[in-house]
Amino acid sequence: MNKERQLKIESKLAQIGSVEEPVTGAVNYPIYQATAFRHPRLGQSTGFDYARTKSPTRNVLEEAAAELECGDRGFACSSGMAALQTIFAKFGQGDHLIVSLDLYGGTYRLLERIMSRYGVTASYVDTNDLDALEQHRQPNTRAIFIETPTNPLMMITDIEAVCKWARRHGLLTIVDNTLLTPFFQRPLELGADIVVHSATKYLGGHNDVLAGLIVTKGKELSDEIAFLHNSIGAVLSPSDSYQLMRGMKTLALRMERHESNAAAIARHLQNHPLIDNVYYPGFKDHPGYDIQQKQSSGNTGIFSFKVKDARYVEPLLRHIRLIAFAESLGGVESLMTYPAVQTHADIPVEIREAVGVDDRLLRFSVGIEHVDDLIADLDQALEAARLEVEGGE
Repeated sequence: MNKERQLKIESKLAQIGSVEEPVTGAVNYPIYQATAFRHPRLGQSTGFDYARTKSPTRNVLEEAAAELECGDRGFACSSGMAALQTIFAKFGQGDHLIVSLDLYGGTYRLLERIMSRYGVTASYVDTNDLDALEQHRQPNTRAIFIETPTNPLMMITDIEAVCKWARRHGLLTIVDNTLLTPFFQRPLELGADIVVHSATKYLGGHNDVLAGLIVTKGKELSDEIAFLHNSIGAVLSPSDSYQLMRGMKTLALRMERHESNAAAIARHLQNHPLIDNVYYPGFKDHPGYDIQQKQSSGNTGIFSFKVKDARYVEPLLRHIRLIAFAESLGGVESLMTYPAVQTHADIPVEIREAVGVDDRLLRFSVGIEHVDDLIADLDQALEAARLEVEGGE
């Protein structure tokens, strides 16, 4: 007997929710706003009792997320930070985590200013250095948390190698897959236990929905995260669940354009006289290039670069026109961010500068506009900045 052919991820994305409504055959799953659901009789349930625990629209999204990431259970949260809080609630007094060195500032803030209150400690390590991981492992270490690529310096971690190391020591591996999405990278297939997303970013893709996703592997772990998800209650609303599913349907098309645009612009800036460094994992001289090629089928649409002089930053951000000076990433519109005072402001100066997040670094979330227009906008803004700083014609 022939096995049923598995759909490609492009088809899975386009069909999210399209065959889930059997009564009317609607190709878009409805928004069920109900918070309570009738019981047929005492001791019986339709499978839905109270919306915080399980909601029909959110359930379709969660099942789709689990399938896309090749996991067992999915959990939709009210933001990416709510998703992280739900995961970190698994840990308590005396537990220790190993965490990626070049870390999103919001995650650092959650660990250092919130989780520390509950006795959870963290060590920030280059997670691609197994010797460093071993040196920082403690008897009370419970998990390793990886961003790959990291935000904003695009450091790459060998997920499979770290997962094998973690498994030998009985540690959970948690991977933030926000920047690549399951379209380009699936950490659970490489041995990770939990994948987390700020779904506000590429998955939603339109800068119009705030959401987070968790996907787990294994029944015991999935049941524990389900308990925490329900108990904490930072769940995604039905309308936001619908909005996120709608965005995810075009993820494949968008990621292909994000990637091609980012590659072209990063190459252009490599040769620009006002730019010192471009951090993009698609370059063959990037330190993580070979690992990225091995574990991912493509590259993210963001990269970072350093201008030669910090004085260029303010006029550059003032003169961009098509590109918006705004926080966040992953939307169809191009955004530029200044990490030192925005996304990484909560990280102490000495820590972020030691990693490389200094006052010359800018992060560019490349949208799906025409690449020639984006390059032209960058060039005119850089030239305007140069004239303001250096003077002359």
